[in-house]
Amino acid sequence: MGGGILVLNAGSSSVKFSLFGTGATGGLELLSRGQVEGIGTSPRFLARSGAGETLVRREWPAEDGFDHERAIAVVLDWLAAEGGGETLRAAGHRVVHGGPAFAAPIRVDDAVLARLESFRPLAPLHQPHNLAGIRALHRLRPGLPQIACFDTAFHRARPAIADRFALPEEFFAGGIRRYGFHGLSYEYIVTALAERDPELAAGRVLVAHLGNGASICAIRDGRPVDTSMSFTPLDGLVMGTRPGSLDPGVLLHLLQARGMDAEDLEALLYHRSGLLGVSGISSDMRELLMRLDDPRAALAVELFVYRAVRELGGLVAVMGGLDGLVFTGGIGEHAAEIRSRICEGIEWLGVVLDAEANRGGAALVSAPQSRVRVHVMATDEEWMIARHTLSLLDG
Repeated sequence: MGGGILVLNAGSSSVKFSLFGTGATGGLELLSRGQVEGIGTSPRFLARSGAGETLVRREWPAEDGFDHERAIAVVLDWLAAEGGGETLRAAGHRVVHGGPAFAAPIRVDDAVLARLESFRPLAPLHQPHNLAGIRALHRLRPGLPQIACFDTAFHRARPAIADRFALPEEFFAGGIRRYGFHGLSYEYIVTALAERDPELAAGRVLVAHLGNGASICAIRDGRPVDTSMSFTPLDGLVMGTRPGSLDPGVLLHLLQARGMDAEDLEALLYHRSGLLGVSGISSDMRELLMRLDDPRAALAVELFVYRAVRELGGLVAVMGGLDGLVFTGGIGEHAAEIRSRICEGIEWLGVVLDAEANRGGAALVSAPQSRVRVHVMATDEEWMIARHTLSLLDG
């Protein structure tokens, strides 16, 4: 059965979309992608072809009524008129949190949506907007099947011990556990690595998804072992505006001695920390790397690398060794300096970087004599969502 698969990723002020066509062989072809940005301020619509050619740019003045539903309507109208003529077969959504209930993609109905609503407190900056996109599309296309794909689902296959905090059992039973995130990205890398380097894909691999949000995942024989993020996307590595791992006593101190409340803490942990908080300059690694003569920028970069190396070491230990390292995400793919520094920090594992290949943006950046193969790979969460959506429809 033919028809297009629409992939939506609804955020607080944007809706990103990708349209995939399905041929007779069941393969997926990217037809177009784009986004509506500036929801709630000054909306802008941009769409490109699968080859990257700009197809449309449109802007609107600030409008109070331009919400997620209006944004999705703009996408649907454009797709129907000029977006390739594909009849939509289904829509797949990125949903950050599947909680303890969902370990695989699922078709959304009222009961599923209600359960997903209960996970709002676990991902307060993501879940409400992800679900707003599902609701908006249901109002616009009530008969269109919608599939929720979860950033947490990939990690559900890891050893059960990795889910635990050292808290009383009642809290674990109540859903307070280590979930892990960026699962759609990791799942794509596992799929792509099996084609690029099947021998390595069957071994012990660390995937470093480094961007404004950052995490590392240990994967053995294509299956997750553990990851740096846990209960929320706040844990683990230093990120653009998030601090990563933090002694819970710091939070108690801020509440009790500094007079902060939950709202203050949320703003601090999600918006004022990480690279931005340490540098006082920017959350963007590109800008910090251009300003390394400023001690504040240099400190933020050094801390980012230090914490990544520290986390890598712990994940190698639980995996029992290391055969390969994959860098992905905006920083992982494009910041050769960060790759170089991280690899220098784990030379003791047998990592030898090919400096020229690394600077040149090669796909394989480890030297021939390196005991650990180091790849640089672009991730594609949208393709992964489309694949899950198609599989669920056909399954």
